[in-house]
Amino acid sequence: MKKLVALVLAACLLLGITSALAEAEKPTLTLWCIATESDANRPAYEKAIPEIEEALGVKIEWEAFENDSYKTKIKSTSAEELPDIFFTWAGAFCGDFATAGKVYCLDEAYAEYADALPDVMTKNATYDGKRYAVPLTMNIVAMFANMDILAEVGYDKVPQTYEELIDCCDKLVAAGKIPFGCSGNATWCVTEYLEPIILKTIGYEALGDIFAGKGTWNDPAIATAVDNFQDMIIKGYFDPDGLTLDNDTVKANFIAGKYAFYQNGTWNCGEVAAAGDNFQVALFPVMDAEKATYGQVIGGPADSLAVSAAGKDPALAAKVAFALGKKICQYSFIDAGSGLPAWTPDYDTSAVNYLTTAVSDMVAAADGMVLFGDTAMSADPANIYLSYVAKVYGCEIDGAGFVEALTNELQ
Repeated sequence: MKKLVALVLAACLLLGITSALAEAEKPTLTLWCIATESDANRPAYEKAIPEIEEALGVKIEWEAFENDSYKTKIKSTSAEELPDIFFTWAGAFCGDFATAGKVYCLDEAYAEYADALPDVMTKNATYDGKRYAVPLTMNIVAMFANMDILAEVGYDKVPQTYEELIDCCDKLVAAGKIPFGCSGNATWCVTEYLEPIILKTIGYEALGDIFAGKGTWNDPAIATAVDNFQDMIIKGYFDPDGLTLDNDTVKANFIAGKYAFYQNGTWNCGEVAAAGDNFQVALFPVMDAEKATYGQVIGGPADSLAVSAAGKDPALAAKVAFALGKKICQYSFIDAGSGLPAWTPDYDTSAVNYLTTAVSDMVAAADGMVLFGDTAMSADPANIYLSYVAKVYGCEIDGAGFVEALTNELQ
């Protein structure tokens, strides 16, 4: 019996050593992303990564960073210090890495996934005809509304016109309710309000040209749009505490019923829908019907994964990035409700939440899209732009000052 026990223990020890050696022999890839504990996409990463590790025989060591700090970190990281795979936003944000030669061309790896990933979804990260990032999901900026609060002031649907929105907000303020919540602690959240207002004033083509550096900020209509946004702040439509609150707190306040509206990315659909069926999602109304339509939106395929050109094995990392991107897309769409799929679904979509379904209909009916400003612009112009957006929210400059500053500094 003692000999038998010894043999069993030896076998177990040998098996453990063999397994450890096999694990150690697996190629290890590093990954940086923004899927922090509070991020809606965190569960998708946690679910997808083990599956891809098993399927492709690799080990993925990953680390998540807060949104704004990540943008600073990833831009300042040298080519040699970049992880094998890293989260990026499409547009000029990723374009800066491509121009600097920091990211690996993904055209060869894309061929294996072309049938599942429409070419149009890769356009925002295609530069000089070459693809440099794997899209995950696509999102737009939308206006979430708590219909229980709106009902208290006589609205049974989200205001469809600017006049209706102002009337609704005036009634909310008179009733002691706060119409909007917005984090001033994260300037990108302020752009989720300002950009749709500018878009619905000058139109998507004009705004797209400005973000691309082909149009001018020197437009009195932009000053008017900024003044209209600032009037909403001055009239008490926004929570004054929002200047110092982070976005997670603002979102939680909205879900808890502190605000009637919350305008942010549709990656929030799953979290909001999980809180109840008393929410609706809509677009910000048109400000100038001669230049814009209701169906023009801010957003598009932006969240992506890129591969470091200086990594240990870029070809392997590219293969992993595509496989991982497809799975993250699936779980973000189905489980988290944190975006529409950039990849063509090959799975049951019946469990998609009601708000994401509504957003899908909005995107299908969209007349035009403009990528988020701070990703559509290169790093330096984006930082200058964001600095003046923050000044607008803090009422440090008005519309004329905003236009003058950006015209002088960016053109």
